[in-house]
Amino acid sequence: IFHLFFVFPSEKVEFPRFYKSVIIPVVIATSLLTLTPLVLSQVTDESAGGVAVISPGPGIAIFGLVVVSLILSGIIILSKKMRKAERKERAAFKFIITGVSITFTLHILFNFLMPIVFKNPRFVPLGAVFTFPFVALTSYAIFRHHLLSVKVITTEIIAFILSVVTLFEVVLSENTTTLVFRSGVFLLVLGFSILLIKSVLKEVEQREELAKINIELRKAKLELENLSRFKSQMLALSAHQIKAPLAVIKQFATILMEGLYGSVSDKVKETLGKMKGSADELIDLINSILDLRKVEEGKMDYKFETIKLKDLVQNVFDGLKIQAEAKKLEYTFTSGSEANVNADPQKLKQVLANLVENSIKYTNSGFVKVESRDENGFIVFSVSDSGLGIGPNLLPHLFDQEFVRDERVKREVKGTGLGLYIAKSIVVAHGGTIWATSPGENKGSSFYVKLRKL
Repeated sequence: IFHLFFVFPSEKVEFPRFYKSVIIPVVIATSLLTLTPLVLSQVTDESAGGVAVISPGPGIAIFGLVVVSLILSGIIILSKKMRKAERKERAAFKFIITGVSITFTLHILFNFLMPIVFKNPRFVPLGAVFTFPFVALTSYAIFRHHLLSVKVITTEIIAFILSVVTLFEVVLSENTTTLVFRSGVFLLVLGFSILLIKSVLKEVEQREELAKINIELRKAKLELENLSRFKSQMLALSAHQIKAPLAVIKQFATILMEGLYGSVSDKVKETLGKMKGSADELIDLINSILDLRKVEEGKMDYKFETIKLKDLVQNVFDGLKIQAEAKKLEYTFTSGSEANVNADPQKLKQVLANLVENSIKYTNSGFVKVESRDENGFIVFSVSDSGLGIGPNLLPHLFDQEFVRDERVKREVKGTGLGLYIAKSIVVAHGGTIWATSPGENKGSSFYVKLRKL
């Protein structure tokens, strides 16, 4: 009964109003009826050591009808649960339904029809044997298909043993005082057992629910990873397909600007210069997308060698001087270190150039100061500016998420929001750290890269 109404997977059995108002009273009435001669009127024959022959009363038909109805209802409930259960649970339900059907068929045939209708009670002592198919197949379903919790089964067995022991104590009471005391103990044990079983069942249900949630979360995570991988593959494919024609456009614009196909006017040169600049921006964007895919898939290739960081920073500084001068910024480089580092010069240059270029890009007036210095066995590269600064809400996410940009400047300053995300991956691969500070919006900002010296 406990297994049927509390333990079976999915949900507990919900009784409709018909069950509460009709079936339950009928069952109670029939149970009381069996205690009267209306069901079993008398013993007509009792041989020594044999089995008694019982004379049925007029109420035996009601008893048989109620019992068969309850058995069929139980099988129907199990069948409905089997159809609603998950695929792995259906096999277990099939074994239980088979065991129930065999057991009750044998009981009805040999323990009811044979002794009542055919007056042949010789098979009544085999009632325990007839129960074996149900016990065997249910046990197989429990342990083979993990239908029920071992913790629940153990609790029920312990509760059953305690209840039976205390019940026997009640039956064996020798006087009224002992009977009352032991009856009270039995009721307490029975009540405690029911509460204990319910609490264990609730715990098991919560664990099963949590396990289902974890499975759903793992599925969702896997789907997100697949979508992210698909996104990266699509971006990479699109980037590769676009990069080649852009390179051709840039090449033809350069040829025309140099006058290899004849002289061109200054206005045409200006237009061609804008075409070349737009092509360069798109190529840089494509390279960032390709780098992003490599970072996400862990396929970024590095060629480490010993380099002098001062020379690399100087190269980056000189390459961006024209952009700084065009905006009339105070553009300086101070080096306090002659140390070497183990790095991929191309990848590290990409990081440093991105930081310096960002400072120039987001500074309309004032200064951009580039510096490298020694610090306790490390070299720290920094670039500080008097530009737009970084808000406190944006600062923690600069390096940890792709496509992160300040909403204030999206329309005014071109960018993708990929540079810092890729930069962090490159710096971490070099065994270094990268971070940023800012007093707030419109108060400038500073970016740092820290690498171990050789």
